[in-house]
Order: sequence, then structure tokens, then C-alpha cells
Amino acid sequence: MTADLTQTQRLTRFVRCHLPMVVVVAVIVAAVVLVLSDRWRRGAIVFGVATLLAGAFRFVLPDDQVGLLHVRSKRLDAGALFVVGTAIVWLAFSIDPLGTG
Repeated sequence: MTADLTQTQRLTRFVRCHLPMVVVVAVIVAAVVLVLSDRWRRGAIVFGVATLLAGAFRFVLPDDQVGLLHVRSKRLDAGALFVVGTAIVWLAFSIDPLGTG
């Protein structure tokens, strides 16, 4: 019975640690689906939002709960993700959707 409890605790820790990354990947998959269905501008916006979401997770969660989002220091990771996400969203909104200038 203790082996099951230990395995359950490991599974809970693993899910809690990697859940933010799973959520971010799910949003990225939604962005890819939009791009593949010829909604590239919306897909780019959703991809930028996924990057901003990753930055928010990295900023608010402790290091042991962000899984693969933890690369360097919290400030550097979150800052880089916020800058890149903001740039992607800004570029997606600034491009004329019809290409007419």
C-alpha cells in the first residue's frame, strides 16, 4: 500500500510540475490548427498569447512548479517570454489582414 501511495505522490508531483507546460503546448496546438486552416493571423495572435501565458506562469509560479519553463533565472525567463510574446502579438495585429496596405 505504501508503494502505491508513493507512486501516487510521484504522479501528482509530476503533473503539478508539468501542467503549466502542458497548458502552453495546448494553446500552441490551437495556434497551429488556426494556421493550418488558413487563419494565420489569428494563429499568430494565439501563438503570441501562448508565449505571454508561458511568461505569466514563469513569473507567478515557484521554480519547482514550472517544469520545462524553468531555464534560467525567473526574471530573465519571464522577461524574455513577455518581450517575445508582446512582439508576436503586436506584429500579428499590425499586419493588414487583407494585404491592401
